Amino acid sequence: MNRRRGSGNLTEKVQKIFKNHPYTGFTVKTIIKKLGKKRITKAEVKTSVQTLLKKNIIYQHRDGRYFFTADTDTQAIKKTQGVFVEGIVDLTSKGSAFILVDDLPDDVYIAPRFVNRAFDGDLVKVRLNKSNRRGRKEGEIVEIIRRRQEEFAGIVDMQEKFAFIIMDRKKVPVDFYVKGKNLKNAKDGDKVIVKLIGWPANQKSPYGDIINVLGQEGEHDAEMKAIIVENGFPLKFPKKVMDRMSRLSMEIPQEEIDKRIDFRKVTTVTIDPHDAKDFDDALSIQKLDNGNWEIGVHIADVSHYIQEGTIEDKEAVMRSTSVYLVDRVVPMFPEHLSNLVCSLRPNEDKLCFSVIFEVDEEAKIVNRKFARTVIHSVRRYTYAEAQEIIETGEGDYKEEILTMFRLSQKIRQRRMAKGAIRFDRPEIKFELDETGKPIGTYLKVQKESNNMIEDYMLMANEAVAMYFTKYNIKNQKAPGVYRTHAPPEAEKLEKFQNMAAKFGHKLIFSNPEQIAKSINGILAKVQEKPEQNLIETLAIRTMSKAEYTTNNIGHYGLAMPDYTHFTSPIRRYPDVMVHRQLQRMMDNEPEMDKDGMDSTLKHCSTMEKNAMNAERESTKYKQVEFLSDKLGDEFIGVISGVQNYGIFVELEENHCEGLVRTESITHDRFIFAEDEYALMGMKTGQKYRLGDKLKIVVVAADLKNRTVDFEIVQEKKG
Repeated sequence: MNRRRGSGNLTEKVQKIFKNHPYTGFTVKTIIKKLGKKRITKAEVKTSVQTLLKKNIIYQHRDGRYFFTADTDTQAIKKTQGVFVEGIVDLTSKGSAFILVDDLPDDVYIAPRFVNRAFDGDLVKVRLNKSNRRGRKEGEIVEIIRRRQEEFAGIVDMQEKFAFIIMDRKKVPVDFYVKGKNLKNAKDGDKVIVKLIGWPANQKSPYGDIINVLGQEGEHDAEMKAIIVENGFPLKFPKKVMDRMSRLSMEIPQEEIDKRIDFRKVTTVTIDPHDAKDFDDALSIQKLDNGNWEIGVHIADVSHYIQEGTIEDKEAVMRSTSVYLVDRVVPMFPEHLSNLVCSLRPNEDKLCFSVIFEVDEEAKIVNRKFARTVIHSVRRYTYAEAQEIIETGEGDYKEEILTMFRLSQKIRQRRMAKGAIRFDRPEIKFELDETGKPIGTYLKVQKESNNMIEDYMLMANEAVAMYFTKYNIKNQKAPGVYRTHAPPEAEKLEKFQNMAAKFGHKLIFSNPEQIAKSINGILAKVQEKPEQNLIETLAIRTMSKAEYTTNNIGHYGLAMPDYTHFTSPIRRYPDVMVHRQLQRMMDNEPEMDKDGMDSTLKHCSTMEKNAMNAERESTKYKQVEFLSDKLGDEFIGVISGVQNYGIFVELEENHCEGLVRTESITHDRFIFAEDEYALMGMKTGQKYRLGDKLKIVVVAADLKNRTVDFEIVQEKKG
């Protein structure tokens, strides 16, 4: 007689799996695999999982996986008696950490002994202790709620029967231990991706498995891939996502066209960078019978193809943004969708979500509407090609381009008059050979064609945000998705004012509008003057960081009370959310889960920062590589940053940046004068100040640590 398996016994075994792997996410399928018993059914495991969920022994992450709830452990419960909060770990190079908590005015300090195996960027639970003598709140990490990432880049340090993986990121202060059988044929010195398997409390190093061998340290492709992984982005899409996306048809059914406004006979063009492949916006223009102009801002209708809650949607949420490195794009969606199905390529019918404006000859909005549309772009322009038409008045569809440009200038003038702040700082770009080696640099400068596209995108974004703000159903507000930018902090404005005053410039800050106009005035006055770099740098540092949220506080930098991101759904997930909520509002069925939306938007803001960091790191790596064969060469540079340990200098010739270490300046003892943004000589009173020009020599270029060292070879003039 067969004995029936007891559900209680199975639940205990499932619980043991979670307890033995406290930082690993499991699905029902992987639990069955871990149990190793073929006769166990999905239904039985699901029953056990539901039991553990009800008891709060495990919890379900938004990606569908189940995780162990660490504070159900007896010792952990004892540790968390008292007040505790949740926040994000900001790990220092010394092993201590600060916890960023939304509801606390100051960060919580965590001593190294209380970090408890947390990594930088992890979401953790912290037990608060009493404040120290300086009044700083201190605490202890008692639970890791969610890892920022489970895959890390590092270098193999091979031992006899195992290996240590030396981490690339300075904020991962431990090496990973990998057993010999899990090395995946990696060799000593290889750059690899290691997956976190576990980290027992009694072990100094976390355990991991090598899942990808990238190549030897210093190889271009390996280094770029490592940067991607270091910043929390996967190298590949899951096979299921790729398979589902590959089945999307390029053909548009007639029944879908019939539901939409047909713009295929209206002149429509795209204007993008020369190397762009994902064209997510297009402009149309036609003259109306009443003499006004109709401008259509047409945006790729990603939400038509990506349904909420599908595996491809969850993958996009996790990524949140496309990542742009010096030589490649890591897309938010697979290329079949981003570069083919949704990309508004010329001479193809495409589905769009559009904002259609009627404007008069002064570009004032007479009317506007939102609509699902079908378009047919007649021409793909690069910015340079559109700029040539603007400058010469000649080229394909010149009348349409010149009219759109003329109207956009009026739109821009009004926006700037309202107090929008304009930062036109060029970006450094690299010319790469076929192996990825940098052979030259150039600056990406914003021209009139760029400005024209920006003006219409801003106008569309503002229109959608205004609709969100005004919308209500049955006298109830529905949450909108906003891109917000807080006004500068008073302390930062005071520092900026003090420095600007030293050059004869006055900052007026009686009200926010006057501040913006005053900053714009100062930025205009310093053009081509010695203090230009200093003033522009300080003005940027004065500004707050923009973020995504449902709480609309306006966008200070753009001088817009209502602003969102609607125009780039191929590369930004908040734009997809905007499209969905806009359509729901138009259908009077808006999403009302404000907390859920804010949680996703907070994640998107974090991933945006990670993407920007990846871009900076890839640029920095190429700067170091570019200067590595220029040791001993002399350059003129401008001081771009000042710290107590040295001054950063950006070279005028190639815009690469390096550090002059304080100890290398030997003719005096220099201290950091924070209020002066300078290093000051104790004997001579000499200052090396932000914005000053220096003649330097390149003395070291360290690719591993991505640093360049300069030394001063000529004292600054003046």
